[in-house]
Amino acid sequence: MQPVGPLRVAATEIVLQVVLMGHEENGHASGHDRRTTTVAVMTGHRIVAGSDARLRIATWRGDPGTAHLSPGRSRPTRAAVDVALQVLAGGTYRAAFTTALAPIEQRPFIDAGFVVHERLHLLVRSLDALPQPASAPIDLRRGHRGDHQHVLDVDAAAFPAFWQLDDPGLQDALAATPTSRLRLAIGRDPHSPISGYAITGRAGPRGYLQRLAVDPSAQGAGIGSVLVLDGLRWLRRWGAHEVLVNTQEGNTAAVRLYERLGFRLQPNGLAVLHRAVDRPVS
Repeated sequence: MQPVGPLRVAATEIVLQVVLMGHEENGHASGHDRRTTTVAVMTGHRIVAGSDARLRIATWRGDPGTAHLSPGRSRPTRAAVDVALQVLAGGTYRAAFTTALAPIEQRPFIDAGFVVHERLHLLVRSLDALPQPASAPIDLRRGHRGDHQHVLDVDAAAFPAFWQLDDPGLQDALAATPTSRLRLAIGRDPHSPISGYAITGRAGPRGYLQRLAVDPSAQGAGIGSVLVLDGLRWLRRWGAHEVLVNTQEGNTAAVRLYERLGFRLQPNGLAVLHRAVDRPVS
């Protein structure tokens, strides 16, 4: 099973890694003091304040040598990226990855020496009309904190190492939007309590398929489709008008799944960028 993307995602029955779009909808207090850092609400994150925008720094998937940079509410600027790189250079970080960025957000990072690590398709679906759920031999239930290790086990089986979530990453996916839901597909194997899971988020009228994964041993049974449609119905019930998801450009199985379920491929996708942090900033 390939990965899809946060709105990073993986593949069929697909595991999808979805970018954390809408990540700042529940917001942190704003601040514009240049070159200052403050502790953010989300554990392990710092806010890096530039002259006109902010970036958040977190450890990428628990690797103390790799940083994860994601924009706040404002569009990222070169000044903010430079400040972030200076902060990273003063610590233990050897490399940095961005969250999945739209083309207009990529420019200041590219100007600061970042290059494309992975390109992602972006797909959108209206929630006006939804297909009837197909019958599938699975039961769904809401996920709870006690299920998180089983969720991470499925995630590790479904995603390549680069995209796998750790516990802080799972917490981030659940906190990325003001409202979210963890939904589990119940497994038939007593040693594998769940066969798949989905995280769906909502911010106002927009929904996000934040994460979707199906255990490789359970793929091919329609579990991914059932989880997606369940999430779409939940979003519409709570007033969302459209839903977004992303997937890696090479993940044709994921694209086929989403298009089969009514998603439309958008002309401009997203990209995850990468840069070493031990080089001087020009």
